[in-house]
Amino acid sequence: MLKANNDFGKIRSILWPIHKHELKKLIPLIVMFFCVLFNFIILRDTKDTLVVTAVGGGAEVIPFLKLWGVLPAALLFMLLYTKLSNTLTKQSLFYVSLIPFLLFFILFALVLYPYKEYLHPNQFCDDLQSCLPQGLHGLIGAIRNWTFSLFYIFAELWGAVILSLLCWGFANDITKVSESKRFYAVIGILINFAGIASGYLMQWVSNARIKTSATIIDPWQLSLQYLMLAIFLSSVVIMVVYWWTNKNLLTDTNPHDPNQVKKGKTTSKQTLKQSFQQILSSKYLGCIAILVMAYGLAVNLVEVIWKHQLKLQYPDPNDYNIFMGKISQYSSIFTLFMMILCGSKILQKSNWKASASITPIILLVTGVIFFVMIIFKDDLTGIVAFWGTTPLMVSVIFGTIQSILTKSCKFSFFDPTKEIAYIPLTEKEKVQGKAAVEIIGGRLGKSGGSLIQQCMILWLGSLAAITPYVAIILLGIIATWMFAISSLSKQFIECVNQQTVKDDQHTTKSYEYYPPESDKQKASSKTDIESLTAKPLA
Repeated sequence: MLKANNDFGKIRSILWPIHKHELKKLIPLIVMFFCVLFNFIILRDTKDTLVVTAVGGGAEVIPFLKLWGVLPAALLFMLLYTKLSNTLTKQSLFYVSLIPFLLFFILFALVLYPYKEYLHPNQFCDDLQSCLPQGLHGLIGAIRNWTFSLFYIFAELWGAVILSLLCWGFANDITKVSESKRFYAVIGILINFAGIASGYLMQWVSNARIKTSATIIDPWQLSLQYLMLAIFLSSVVIMVVYWWTNKNLLTDTNPHDPNQVKKGKTTSKQTLKQSFQQILSSKYLGCIAILVMAYGLAVNLVEVIWKHQLKLQYPDPNDYNIFMGKISQYSSIFTLFMMILCGSKILQKSNWKASASITPIILLVTGVIFFVMIIFKDDLTGIVAFWGTTPLMVSVIFGTIQSILTKSCKFSFFDPTKEIAYIPLTEKEKVQGKAAVEIIGGRLGKSGGSLIQQCMILWLGSLAAITPYVAIILLGIIATWMFAISSLSKQFIECVNQQTVKDDQHTTKSYEYYPPESDKQKASSKTDIESLTAKPLA
């Protein structure tokens, strides 16, 4: 087999396998992804700090929020999105989906949080706590701090709606299969600087809050306002870049491939029920949905246990938020080095199945080690004492390692391979099928994990008691995940083959957006498509 990207040097094929005429498309995508991920990391860490360290809160709140808060909100958004996608253009749908998030985060910083003492029903929740079983402590905490819960819901939906649905959907619309491996590898490397920047900002804000705590009544309020201001400015950049791209790139006077970008109304009319039926009737979309749900289930089951350990080690919100900021920063740095050293090379030169299998394998190995350190912590007390630390701190450390490695694999391998799998699909499947998979599939995954945890907490009484059972369930989820990867890989090969045949048939009838390729570049593009599959195309 020929080497991929043989029109680039060895180093450039890893770090920057991009032609000069492709910069007009790639740079706006990098800026958009940077800003979206910058916001995503701030929101992800802030929402955890709010609900876990709140009075009457804790990690037990998270399963209840994901099942009874995030899932219904995702269903409602999916209903509205499906209806709006039948009437609005893609550009209008993008703005209508993004602006409500922006308005809420500003409202939270300026109104909801400053007046939380008047808005939270503390006395009512105290009465509930006195008459309900201990297993419902998480539900009561979610009700008590309902403004924090609402923030948690919006922050959770940001990743599914803005990052997975809108931003990745836009990238898939303007990117061809032959470009995707090079583009997405570069995007994956560069946007890790967003994690470094957001992690640094969170640490700086938290330290500033500590230094000014003597003169400010609620320094955490000031920190939130700084963070929400950063999210506001970043969101404005997202909208400006999106507007510029649609105006200058997609309306370029040069002819382009009509299969590459489609403007105007998104697709023919389709109801929410039909969107679900589309997933259930499509084995291909069903396998992608299993991947999304399996990732959500596995990560949720592990992270809730880890965050419970983390709160025990860092009960103060100042320390908790600083630690979360460091994790985000270290995760991005590790991801950056991993993608430069091996991620981009693996994504470009290995087959799709091998790249997609890396995330579940890493999660399996690190997850098993983490649970062993918790379940057998009493037997390891002597060894841990010899290290000069405590079993709790050791569990936090191994949970942190697991979190960093899993997040690195998500951005390095899981997201790019999942998005590549969407590219051969029809326009209708990309818009409405992808929306159902990302919004509902992702929420069902995390909410399913929350339901499992809730049932076991009600049965056994605490997160500590359910830990061994969660470890066993994790093994079953990863086995299902690997089976779906194997099935999807075979279907992906078939789709790419069919698309290649169709492209060959319509070559004389379509125009290419970019300047004509040389024979060397054509050979490189052909090799890119071949390396996406588990075996060379016939």
